[in-house]
Amino acid sequence: MQISKTRANLMLLGAAIIWGAGYIFSKLATNAGMHAGLINAIRGFIYAGLAYLFFHRAINHMTKADLRVGLIAGGINFLGYQVQTIGLMYTTPANNAFLTAIYVVLVPFIVWLFFHQRPEPKSYLAIMICVVGMAFLTGVFSHGLSLHLGDLLTILSAFFYALQIVYFGSVTETSPWVLAFMLGVVQGVGGLFYTGLFERQTYAAIDWQAGLWPVIVLGIISSFGAQTLQVVGQRFTDPTPAGLILMTESMFGSIFSVAFGFEPFTQDLLIGGGLIIFALLLMQVGLRRLWQFRRRT
Repeated sequence: MQISKTRANLMLLGAAIIWGAGYIFSKLATNAGMHAGLINAIRGFIYAGLAYLFFHRAINHMTKADLRVGLIAGGINFLGYQVQTIGLMYTTPANNAFLTAIYVVLVPFIVWLFFHQRPEPKSYLAIMICVVGMAFLTGVFSHGLSLHLGDLLTILSAFFYALQIVYFGSVTETSPWVLAFMLGVVQGVGGLFYTGLFERQTYAAIDWQAGLWPVIVLGIISSFGAQTLQVVGQRFTDPTPAGLILMTESMFGSIFSVAFGFEPFTQDLLIGGGLIIFALLLMQVGLRRLWQFRRRT
């Protein structure tokens, strides 16, 4: 299988849009009393089951090398999600979203450290614009940013997300369908262990009728759908633009949150979203071509 870089980037953008919409279903699940480990477990097993249903021919030919790659990728993915969620318990949602987006800064430096590939000059400008956009989007300029334990955990989760993006792009020898299956297995097993150890006392308070269906939707759409798009798309693009595109998850999350009435439309949302979109265009086509397009119009 071979696809163009543009199509790969569009697949990543599709994943970011789906994950942005997924915030609504995550909120419905947590409002029903479900905690992160249980949500992760259900999502993961749904993901693994669907991946096997559709890609069992490739999965049945999994090698020991594929298993090792899948366990590493799944472990990085699970740690990023769990650490971010724990961090959210000790910080504000705005700080959590902003600090998680720091992974877009870390990606090019991890690539440089491990693969000795310097990012394109336009990457630095696009990253700076993205970070400023996220600051507007999360209200950091309006309300300030003070670091606490939760913020430090969120920064650690950003490192795991950056490492995940770089690692996904480097394991091209492993079938994407095998990798997708292993991500689901590790997510499900890891979530099951976590919820069994730390969340059992919360089960009695869960409104299962209200909470289960959003998690099923998350498992089908956000995990199986979006993460499979990420796994495939990252094989045919570079880690730095991949990080920039996937970071728009927070922007789309804000857009869907406004659309469904969970929060009001604000000037910060408009400015932040505009800056992030500009940064993506800059990364995709370059400053010179953007300027030429502006002059023609």
